[in-house]
Amino acid sequence: MEPVTHALMSLAIARAAQKRLPRFGTAMIVAAGVVADLDFVSYISGPGGFLRFHRTVLHSLLGTALMVCAIAWAFFVAAKKIPAKPTPASKLSPPPQFNAAIIFCAIGAAGHLLLDLASGVGVQLLWPFHSEWFAWDILTNLDPWILVGLIAGLLLPLLFRLISDEIGDRKKKPTGVAAAIVTLSLLFAYMGVRAAFRGQATALLLSREFHKREPLSAGSFPYSTTPFEWRGVVMTDNTAELVDVSTGAEKDFDPDRSITRYKPDGSPALEKAQSTAAAEQFLKYARFPIANEARIEDGYRIEIRDLRFAPDDSGLDNIFVRVDLDSSLRVTSQGFRFASSPAP
Repeated sequence: MEPVTHALMSLAIARAAQKRLPRFGTAMIVAAGVVADLDFVSYISGPGGFLRFHRTVLHSLLGTALMVCAIAWAFFVAAKKIPAKPTPASKLSPPPQFNAAIIFCAIGAAGHLLLDLASGVGVQLLWPFHSEWFAWDILTNLDPWILVGLIAGLLLPLLFRLISDEIGDRKKKPTGVAAAIVTLSLLFAYMGVRAAFRGQATALLLSREFHKREPLSAGSFPYSTTPFEWRGVVMTDNTAELVDVSTGAEKDFDPDRSITRYKPDGSPALEKAQSTAAAEQFLKYARFPIANEARIEDGYRIEIRDLRFAPDDSGLDNIFVRVDLDSSLRVTSQGFRFASSPAP
């Protein structure tokens, strides 16, 4: 999920818990809720570095625990060194205790991991001990419904408070607690509905034949504008089938309208390319890999892409691997490319 949504969700969590927050409580939750996205800086190192570090180190359980402790300690120390400035109209919040600071930072970090598990390519929770990617595939990186819902849940109570102050009702009490709780509840309910729809879409794909071919595996990937439409990917013995699925319209689903991508026949060049370090790393990342083999002037070029990304997906997570071999099947180059980058 993109950083703005992470920040808004962290603010909603802090708003919901503001009656119990210590000094710097909101700042702790927001900082812990967005800091993991610092790994986006790995983009400057190119697609290889981005694949290795984005949503891995800082999104793992180990990395998250270390970040939570560091942020909690920083605010704990800051609260001791920076004197509080109470005002006559406001109650002074208590200074954060280190154990409490860890809890609030952990809540913010957990919200971040929850959204990233639900969206995009997922996260490597068990890094560095295991390279498996965990993903629920129920949200896109930018979900307008979640974004609008969070903005409304945070701003409307402030607007009502301003209106109330204008007409003379100046009650000094926390603003927006109930609205934040309702907003977060609706967000979780929305994610649950999307998870149910995704399960229906995948079950439908696995229950049909595609051009008289039995499905071996299938995946459903979300569109950002509606929870009812899903982009389906089905793998058969020798093809990959791409087809849109509408949940609730099973009777109208025609599997023979799928776009067929044929898997390449096995070849020495393909086997050599798949044994390279770059290809092995990519195959741990890809959910539905498919290779393309082509002759080039002095040998062979093998490209492996992940079909969970649409052909026109320009997101940075859409990475593929390219391996060039000479006519003697010696590897001359191997590496990663952003799919959105101009082809060299």
